[in-house]
Amino acid sequence: MTLPLEGVKIIAVEQYGAGPFGTQHLADLGAEVIKIENQKDGGDVGRQVGPYYFGPQDSHFFQSFNRNKKSMTLDLKQPEGQAVFHDLIKKADGVIHNLRGDLPKKLGITYDHLKGHNPAIVCAHLTAYGRSGSRAAWPGYDYLVQAEAGYLSVTGEPEGMPTRFGISIVDMMTGVTAVFGLVAGILGARQTGRGMDVDVSLFDVALHNLSYLGTWYLNEGVVQGKVSRSGHPSLVPSQLFPTKDGWILIMCNKEKFWAELVQILGRPEWAKDPEFATFKARLENRDRVVKMLDKLSGRVPISPVFDIGQALENPFVAEQGMVVEQDHPQRKKIRTISCPVHVSGGEQPKRICPGMGADTEDVLHAIGYSQERIARLKEGKII
Repeated sequence: MTLPLEGVKIIAVEQYGAGPFGTQHLADLGAEVIKIENQKDGGDVGRQVGPYYFGPQDSHFFQSFNRNKKSMTLDLKQPEGQAVFHDLIKKADGVIHNLRGDLPKKLGITYDHLKGHNPAIVCAHLTAYGRSGSRAAWPGYDYLVQAEAGYLSVTGEPEGMPTRFGISIVDMMTGVTAVFGLVAGILGARQTGRGMDVDVSLFDVALHNLSYLGTWYLNEGVVQGKVSRSGHPSLVPSQLFPTKDGWILIMCNKEKFWAELVQILGRPEWAKDPEFATFKARLENRDRVVKMLDKLSGRVPISPVFDIGQALENPFVAEQGMVVEQDHPQRKKIRTISCPVHVSGGEQPKRICPGMGADTEDVLHAIGYSQERIARLKEGKII
C-alpha cells in the first residue's frame, strides 16, 4: 500500500526546529522532502546541537527532526545556485522555509519569483513575525514568543516566577501549522493550476493557541492567571493531587466523570450536593473540593505524573508503535519517536537523515543534470 503523500515533492530550505519538525511529518507520510543545506555555513545548525551525538555533524537533536528526508547542498546566494534551484522547483509541488521574514524575497523564494518556472508551485513561509510589517527583519525564537504571547503568565504555580513550557511547543505547533497550510495550498494548486504563498509565523500561532483564554479577555476583559497545581482555569477537579507514590492528575472534564469519581471514592453523596454537583458549583468551591480530594488521594486508580523516561517506557507507547527503530552506520540502530499520524495500509519509511549533501548527485541526476555539469557545480562550490 502507498502512503498518502507519495508523489508529492517538497523542497525545504530549513534548519533547526520549527521547519524540520513540520516537514518530517510530510516525509513520514511518503512525500519526497529534499532538504537544502549550505555547506559554506556548515549546513543545518541542528547538526551541531548537543550534547549528544551519533557521529560528526549528526546530533540526536538533528535526527529527531529530519527522518526520511534527502539532503542536498546548494548555495542559494550565488546566481548558479539560483539556476539549480529553479530547475529543482520545476517538478516540485511546494517549497517551504523557516528563514527570517526579510530573507525569502532576497533569496527569491516567493511565488512571484518562482511562478515563471512553475505556475503551480506553493511557497510556505515559516517566519518569526511574518514577511511584512515592522518586525519582518526581526529574528525570533520559541521562548521569546512564549513570553510575549502570555504563556509564561499562565504556567506554573501562582506564587512562582514566570514559567515557560518545558519543550519548544511554539516551534512544533508552528511547524505542523505550516505544513498543514502547504498541503492545503498544494490541493488548491492541483485544482486550479495556480500556486500561491502561504504564510505562518511563530507569533501568530502562539497567539492563536490562546484560544478561549483570548476570547475571555477580548469579550469580558478577563486576564487569566496561573492556577495552583496546574489546574484548569474553569473545570474542577482538573489538576494535580499528591499521593504516597507521587503526583497524579485528575481530570473531570465532563459531568459524568465527577459522578464516577465520587462513586469510586466512596462518597456518592457528593454527586448530588448542590455545592459540588455541577461545573459552576465546583469552580465556586474549588478550595473545598481540593481539600476533600487531598484527604482521599492515593485511592483513585489514575495514571501518575511521569518523567520523560517513564513516559517513553510506558507499555502503551510500545502498544501504539510510537517508537521507531532505524538503521544507523555508527550505532547500528537508533530509536526516535514515531510520526503520530497513523495511516491504514501504509507503513511509514524508517530512514535516518543522511550526511550533509549525501543525496545531491542523485537529486540532480533525477532532473537531468549530467555528471560533467555536476562536476562544474562542485568546482564552483555551488553544491
